[in-house]
Amino acid sequence: MALLAPSPRALCVREATPAPPHPHFWAACSTVGAGAAGRGLWLWGGAGTGRRGRRGRGEGIRAEAYFWDVAKPVEMEEIDSMEKLDEALRWSVENKQPIIIDWMASWCRKCIYLMPRLEKIAGEYPGVRFYFVDVNKVPQAVVKRGNITKMPTIQFWKDGEWKAEVIGGHKAWLVMDEVREMIQKNK
Repeated sequence: MALLAPSPRALCVREATPAPPHPHFWAACSTVGAGAAGRGLWLWGGAGTGRRGRRGRGEGIRAEAYFWDVAKPVEMEEIDSMEKLDEALRWSVENKQPIIIDWMASWCRKCIYLMPRLEKIAGEYPGVRFYFVDVNKVPQAVVKRGNITKMPTIQFWKDGEWKAEVIGGHKAWLVMDEVREMIQKNK
């Protein structure tokens, strides 16, 4: 039985020992809360004294939980000049595809912490290009063009125009959910 989790990851659950639909199905899942061997959690019920309430050894219910990991991280491209920013926006217009620009600073701990998580999201959206700008390494004109006042700021651009942004000053998982929601709404 498969369930959908609140994020784009799927939660796979199986009971007892049914055969998986494909031999590599469970190999693509990573275990949650189980050891390296992927042991599941055994639940025993009806351990009373009567015959009806007893379950023999091996007759328990076995439930294993896995997260289906669908995305591989994609390295974000750096924008370090006005020309590269113009090139990224031109690509967006020519290909009618959105881009995400992460405005960050090397001294910003939250920015550094969010970078690999954004790269993971980049793997979830193959049609969207992800870029980052280190505001300390670019001319001030580039920062002004993005209208950046706080960091990290993650912006959604489409057809060469700014459409939406997420300012990432709170918990990382909330920021990532907001970025996913921003992409879904504006894509």
